[in-house]
Amino acid sequence: MGDMANSSVGFHPNKPGMDGRGCTGDFGVSLEELRTLMEFRGAEALQKIQESYGDTEGLCQRLKTSPTDGLSDDPADLEKRGQVFGQNFIPPKKPKTFLQLVWEALQDVTLIILEVAAIISLGLSFYQPPGGDSEACSNVSGGVEDEGEAEAGWIEGAAILLSVLCVVLVTAFNDWSKEKQFRGLQSRIEQEQRFAVVRNGTVLQIPVAEMVVGDVAQIKYGDLLPADGVLIQGNDLKIDESSLTGESDHVRKAADRDPMLLSGTHVMEGSGKMVVTAVGVNSQTGIIFTLLGAGEMEEEKKENKKGKQDGTLENNQNKAKKQDEAVAMEMQPLKSAEGGEVEEREKKKANVPKKEKSVLQGKLTKLAVQIGKAGLVMSAITVIILMLYFVIETFVIQDRPWLKECTPIYVQYFVKFFIIGVTVLVVAVPEGLPLAVTISLAYSVKKMMKDNNLVRHLDACETMGNATAICSDKTGTLTTNRMTAVQIYIGEQHFHEIPSPQHISHHTLELLTTAISLNSAYTSKIMVADKEGGLPKQVGNKTECALLGLVLDLKRDYQCVREQIPEEKLYKVYTFNSVRKSMSTVVQLPDNSFRIYSKGASEILLKKCSSILSRDGAARPFRPRDKEEMVKKVIEPMACDGLRTICVAYRDLPGDPLPDWDDEADIINNLTCIAVVGIEDPVRPEVPEAIRKCQRAGITVRMVTGDNINTARAIAAKCGIIHAGDDFLCMEGKDFNRRIRNEKGEVEQERIDKIWPKLRVLARSSPTDKHTLVKGIIDSTICEQRQVVAVTGDGTNDGPALKKADVGFAMGIAGTDVAKEASDIILTDDNFSSIVKAVMWGRNVYDSISKFLQFQLTVNVVAVIVAFTGACITQDSPLKAVQMLWVNLIMDTFASLALATEPPTEALLLRKPYGRNNPLISRTMMKNIMGHGVYQLVIIFTLLFVGEQIFDIDSGREAPLHAPPSEHYTIIFNTFVLMQLFNEINARKIHGERNVFDGIFANPIFCTIVLGTFAIQIVIVQFGGKPFSCAPLNVEQWLWCLFVGLGELLWGQLIASVPTSQLKCLKEAGHGPAPDDIMDEDLAEDEEEIDHAERELRRGQILWFRGLNRIQTQMEVVSTFKRSGSFQGAVRRRSSVLSQLHDIRVVKAFRSSLYDGMEKPESRSSIHDFQAHPEFIITDSGHSIPLIDETDVDDESERFNHNHIRVAVRHGPLPPSSLPPQRPPRSRYPTRQQSLPVTLNCNNNAAENRAHLTRPPALDPGPPSPLHSFETCL
Repeated sequence: MGDMANSSVGFHPNKPGMDGRGCTGDFGVSLEELRTLMEFRGAEALQKIQESYGDTEGLCQRLKTSPTDGLSDDPADLEKRGQVFGQNFIPPKKPKTFLQLVWEALQDVTLIILEVAAIISLGLSFYQPPGGDSEACSNVSGGVEDEGEAEAGWIEGAAILLSVLCVVLVTAFNDWSKEKQFRGLQSRIEQEQRFAVVRNGTVLQIPVAEMVVGDVAQIKYGDLLPADGVLIQGNDLKIDESSLTGESDHVRKAADRDPMLLSGTHVMEGSGKMVVTAVGVNSQTGIIFTLLGAGEMEEEKKENKKGKQDGTLENNQNKAKKQDEAVAMEMQPLKSAEGGEVEEREKKKANVPKKEKSVLQGKLTKLAVQIGKAGLVMSAITVIILMLYFVIETFVIQDRPWLKECTPIYVQYFVKFFIIGVTVLVVAVPEGLPLAVTISLAYSVKKMMKDNNLVRHLDACETMGNATAICSDKTGTLTTNRMTAVQIYIGEQHFHEIPSPQHISHHTLELLTTAISLNSAYTSKIMVADKEGGLPKQVGNKTECALLGLVLDLKRDYQCVREQIPEEKLYKVYTFNSVRKSMSTVVQLPDNSFRIYSKGASEILLKKCSSILSRDGAARPFRPRDKEEMVKKVIEPMACDGLRTICVAYRDLPGDPLPDWDDEADIINNLTCIAVVGIEDPVRPEVPEAIRKCQRAGITVRMVTGDNINTARAIAAKCGIIHAGDDFLCMEGKDFNRRIRNEKGEVEQERIDKIWPKLRVLARSSPTDKHTLVKGIIDSTICEQRQVVAVTGDGTNDGPALKKADVGFAMGIAGTDVAKEASDIILTDDNFSSIVKAVMWGRNVYDSISKFLQFQLTVNVVAVIVAFTGACITQDSPLKAVQMLWVNLIMDTFASLALATEPPTEALLLRKPYGRNNPLISRTMMKNIMGHGVYQLVIIFTLLFVGEQIFDIDSGREAPLHAPPSEHYTIIFNTFVLMQLFNEINARKIHGERNVFDGIFANPIFCTIVLGTFAIQIVIVQFGGKPFSCAPLNVEQWLWCLFVGLGELLWGQLIASVPTSQLKCLKEAGHGPAPDDIMDEDLAEDEEEIDHAERELRRGQILWFRGLNRIQTQMEVVSTFKRSGSFQGAVRRRSSVLSQLHDIRVVKAFRSSLYDGMEKPESRSSIHDFQAHPEFIITDSGHSIPLIDETDVDDESERFNHNHIRVAVRHGPLPPSSLPPQRPPRSRYPTRQQSLPVTLNCNNNAAENRAHLTRPPALDPGPPSPLHSFETCL
């Protein structure tokens, strides 16, 4: 908010173009007037417009714009409007400066301890005790010191300070570059955001930031309004204003009723045109942001008075987006800002409910705390032992008195011990972990951009690696979203390809052309191909484009029809939505009667048809028997070919009396069917391969679509989601709902648990079904690992499911703004295969962190043990403080860079997901850590205790306080660093692979860092001198050090030969947080969660609503937004504690009853094993549950709870002749495919048990298809 922040509520900038009366420039209305106008609502607003401007057209005249043609495209005019009325841009809050980030990095506790110790050490080194008893004191310090050495005492303190500075600068630079990256990401998201405006009579898509007051914008279903405006013309327009008012009911908008449209609200239905009246900081959103800025300022002042650091990085980031990037999106603290860091310094205030961490963050935090505690204990013991040893040695064994003048020298010793202790702590605490996570995620996000994944929340990238299920849309994701009409049933003839116009009666053809041309959004059109010989370009809704394409194929022109009846002349439009699944347009005919044109899903619209056009174009009655026959002979065969069927119909209504347009059920009834069109949307060529990769990687792909079940099944088979011979379920939404709800209509988890494991296709599903399914899978406890679910969505109504999912993917091209705002990752090419790349990157992040951990923990273990034992035995750490800091720098910053930037390989998709509860450090990794640790410790202790004899040099042990560096300790330091360097190469593989050099040159960063570190090590050893406590080494000594370092690689091969399974003693580490921990956290937010779920279902954008409420009562909005938090990310899911406990009980009972006799999946050698067919014999052992509808007795699933199922396996192959053709039952029960022959004679089994499973005889005949032949009647 930067400069805006000081301007409090009444921010009215005095614009340069104002004249005395407050009118602006040449415009007939001032900024002030427009701001006042936009504060009115409903009838008041209409009255105000009439009083001040006459009507909306009058307002347009004052704004010098045309309601039909919009603004002229004159750059000077647009610029002037920007100056007078402001630009559509909210200034972002200033980012933290580099110095602020340095200051934050300095808050690290261990660094502060080191700084204090270094300063004390510095002070004491300059202190010269007065003469007198200096003899006695010098004996304490070993008596070797000469004047020059004493003067060099300050070097160690200075070197520590310098290395602390290095660490701080590196951390600050990382934070700074991270922030810069996310600002870049934000601007990238903003550039993607475009809006349709009319200029010079043509519709243009312009970046939202370029919109100006006076623009005429076209609004449609799914848009998120980027500016305030007044409606000029609307069709059935409904707006969700909950983001501003908190009212979750949709508000009807009409030019003659309530024409005020506000920025940040969502278009939930309909379409229309508005004239823009306020942009940027003057729009409703902007005003709120201005208030927010003022509130934030006050908050910061309070904070500063208390002397607290304001750690609201995520808030800065929040404002980094412009308002055009959708208000509600801004309100969600952009997770990416936290960069996945677990920074101790960013302690949340106690009263803020904790936002859940992602899976990886949870595991890392826990691990880091454990390691930190261990390090603290070790360092404390080190200091105590050193001090006790010194005191006992000096004052007890040597029996010296405590001389007053020697006190500074004693203190110097104690400071030296303290520094050693702190150094042990510094090496033990893995502060490189947050850095590694940040680098790895930031690197992945950058690379994922190239793979068409625009990551909005950082942790989504890592969560994707654990995904176990993907619920995908069909249209546009699995298919190309380029619809073409390929079959048509018209004039009682079924044409398998588009006929020539003479085969259709003239009257029918004219009706069809008019119905399609008028009853589709005027924004949908077919343009000339970009490239010569290319396909025509489809603009707008793809289904409508297919129908318009059909009109062109029938040698008719839809544009002429539209020119005769422009959009303004349409009498009423019932726009498409997920409940209607149809669209209708009413036009008034010259004789004042009305004609309704309708189009929609064939099985829904045909129910409303009472007549049909015959071959000669006359209407004849359309009886239920005809409908059934049409379904069987036309719609089902089309659907089995994977076609979407659309019915086009019309109805004439008298003009007197005027029909009741609000009674939609009565209006859209008694229609006359014109035609049924079969539209094909081909499967994307790369999708079957992508789905195969997913299945191989242990990820179940489910298709959730609004299409009918036959179309859905055919497409699922083409994609490879279902295979002949598998055991799976395909069902329709209403059937799914009936099965998962109890008598009271409530969703029951145990009922969902019976369905979802085998469900592969959910057809005719509503957005609520999608949300229910996703929630059901996430909350399920029947698997050992909790399922991690990714969901794709493009419609406004997919918002709740996208939010509920662990990772929500929105479509970048077809997706609405609302869907994008609810998502974690935006697929910029709408392609399913990009999801597979996201999985690969996610797994790579996880592996990178594990590689880094394996490397870091080896260094930690060795350094801590060496410093500890060395200090206890020789009263001095073999590795000095500055050397330790250098090692710390290598293993933290450099190693995290080197290991976190490994590119992913296809091999990552060959293993199953890790799951949420899997430990970070597997047993193989633990074996590597222990194995390498042993090697390094043996080498270092050998060098420490017999090194001087091996190399024939002076011993470095028991050196006095300021003794010069010894070759002995330099060799130890050098060997230690070289062993780490070679072990870094070993750390590249964590699953026990032998070839550690595999693909090493594919990662130039790794090679650069290893070679660079080696070069710096040479400089430190040869020229480091006193500050680094190093004495130069000769060539022979260097070769020995190198030889021992290389030994690491050979030793690594030896460790790889030891089978992990033999090492039962090894423990895994770094598990996720225990369920108890999570439950405790849940209790606090339990009510909140229920609240969210309820509001999500009502599609309320509650963040804004809460924000506004708080503004009215207090200005502490910042903390409020932190508190309400976004419900995004891998972790927003928790079912309430009670339901969790209930689920566990239910599931145990369920498992015991249902799974006792059921065949386990592993017991079948292959899903394609046709040799042994399980036969389900159902023994009814309990009462049936009373059903909602008594006619449903034949649904066996209702008894599933009480029926024990046992499997009898028939051996021996069955002749193919025993598989008679069978078509899917068109009952409302899901068809279930399974590797069973259909001749199991289920009806006989059922007859023995008195279960009514007979199929209606009328539905038996019909053409076979490869999948239908595997249907069974469970």
